[in-house]
Amino acid sequence: MDSIEIVEVGPRDGLQNIATTVPTDIKIQLIHALVDSGYKRMEIGSFVSPKAIPQMADMDEVVRGLRPM
Repeated sequence: MDSIEIVEVGPRDGLQNIATTVPTDIKIQLIHALVDSGYKRMEIGSFVSPKAIPQMADMDEVVRGLRPM
């Protein structure tokens, strides 16, 4: 093996299990902080029914709020 790749999944996997809704702007700040710390690949969320995973109900807003990377 010549290399490994680390994929950050906190914005998706970590946030989806929090009972209270994390505000959209906080999600965006978290993603930007992770990018600024050096992550090149990241799972930021999922486009699923808000009934299934309420935390992901604002994914379209999160994506629109991200700066170009």
